[in-house]
Amino acid sequence: MSAPGALPISDGRLALSALLILVNVLLSGLLRLGLGRSLLLAAVRMVVQLLLVGTVLEWLFRQHDPLTILLLGLVMASIAGVSAVQRTRARFAGIYANSLLSVLASSALVTGLAVGGIIRPQPWFAPQYLITLLGMVLGNTLNGISLALDRLMEGLTSRREQVEARLSLGASRWEACLEVVRDAIRVGMIPTINSMMVMGLVSLPGMMTGQILQGATPAGAVRYQIVILFMIAAATALGVVGVVLLGYLRLTSREHQLRLDRLRTNS
Repeated sequence: MSAPGALPISDGRLALSALLILVNVLLSGLLRLGLGRSLLLAAVRMVVQLLLVGTVLEWLFRQHDPLTILLLGLVMASIAGVSAVQRTRARFAGIYANSLLSVLASSALVTGLAVGGIIRPQPWFAPQYLITLLGMVLGNTLNGISLALDRLMEGLTSRREQVEARLSLGASRWEACLEVVRDAIRVGMIPTINSMMVMGLVSLPGMMTGQILQGATPAGAVRYQIVILFMIAAATALGVVGVVLLGYLRLTSREHQLRLDRLRTNS
């Protein structure tokens, strides 16, 4: 007997699910958190964005032109690179370029290896694989880069005296900043590691749940999820290391000086 697939959700039942957000709004009102308006705005934006994405993906999945699909992937990666910087509390000249380069390089490398060497869809640019996998990789890489950038700038600022003391004693800029660089990379990778530690025990990932609802066997869905988690871990690590090293180079000079004058706090 063939798998039945996921049960359809009518427009009425979809609207009924919106009542669940009222739980958040009610708690915000009772506890005077002041989040009611933000919750409602976030809910409306989420619904509109997802409905638009659904429409775009339906069109995209009918495309057979690799250039169109790759162009959309490039746009997605560019948006992720910009969004990662928008979340930081401080910036410096070149931070957007650093973020874009790190996101593009890490996501392209990891997604390309996974699609071309592991999953191997036919054709290789099949959007239901390429775009879906790329989207999950970008979302997690974005978060890691944002956290790492924040920690790098905060660490160099809070440890300024320590770093400059080391530089004055003859240490190279790498030796003086090594602890801060390591700490920033560690912070950027921790969310992914934590997620992997409890995967399957505390939470069922979205793609695995979706595949099971569509009729895939749990064993098959698990295999896909393992590949995806390894992709996310690799892309996040590469993106975080890249953006931290580029940021470190920008906030120090070849003359082994700390250049925090290049930092500006967001207004």
